[in-house]
Amino acid sequence: MRVVTREQAVSYRLHVNHLTERLSAGSHEEAAYVGLQDTAPRDALLGLHARVADCKPSDWADPCLIQTYSPRAAVYVLPRKDFGVFTLGRLPLATEAIRRVDRLADTVCRTLDGRELRGGLPDLREACSSGRIALRWTTSSLWVREVPRPEIDLDEARKELCRRHVHRFAPTNPRTFAWWAGLAAGDAREIWNSLADELLEVDFDGTPGWILRADEQRIREAPPARGVRLLVEPDLRLLGRDLDGRFIAPGKRTLTPAADTFHPNGVLVDGRIVGAWGRKGAKVDVVLTEQLTPLQDDALAAEVAAFPISGARLVAPVGGEFAAQRPRG
Repeated sequence: MRVVTREQAVSYRLHVNHLTERLSAGSHEEAAYVGLQDTAPRDALLGLHARVADCKPSDWADPCLIQTYSPRAAVYVLPRKDFGVFTLGRLPLATEAIRRVDRLADTVCRTLDGRELRGGLPDLREACSSGRIALRWTTSSLWVREVPRPEIDLDEARKELCRRHVHRFAPTNPRTFAWWAGLAAGDAREIWNSLADELLEVDFDGTPGWILRADEQRIREAPPARGVRLLVEPDLRLLGRDLDGRFIAPGKRTLTPAADTFHPNGVLVDGRIVGAWGRKGAKVDVVLTEQLTPLQDDALAAEVAAFPISGARLVAPVGGEFAAQRPRG
């Protein structure tokens, strides 16, 4: 059996998710290939910034993108053309369960009556898997509107959702796919099995994992990550958040002792998490667990200065008990 180490997996995940080399300006669809979670205010926008050059404050609302409750019923920014993959692809397999979702969607859409209304509607999260409901999360309000149901075969939507998961989060397994997609374990396993010919089992540091056969060479050749990125909390799962530090979920292993309620995000330097950061408005606080080189210091400051947040500034990369304090003007 082929062996994939955790180091190879992290390098591959960061590389294939465009967190080591940015995409050209405007490549929003590729950046949102598996969706960008937007639970915390503007996480999806900062996720775009980490992946795409010259990101602008309004890019989260680009016409090629759309929002709804998607994996795990969290707010996601998604490629508009792939809306069906991330909605209908999450429908349960049982016919009666699908009918329930459709009934809930009917109720929501009757309430909307062609209007965009502020959120808080009953059963909204579950109804979004019907593919008929889009959201607009402004960070202060959630707005809901009806959209045409995507024209995509249900089986193909489910397979494509699974295929994208394995491509961007390999090595992975059916349990992780079920968690990520918000599917029942049995449904996730059946969808997984439908892709059996495309999957390759590997030894992932002593644990069974699966990759796409087409990605094997890419995983072997993924270059080590270089440079500085400020990762939002959902992207930290790419480094393995389960208790063994391998899979993206379930579990939430702490990646740095600097992380706390006010600093939930990660400072990535050359493929390692070396600190945590948080943001209040335009002020970005960084806490480091190790000393950076002068070049890395400059790269960190440049990352913050390029944030698509008006007036973004690094107020104090502090170490406290972790590293030496180096305040900035």
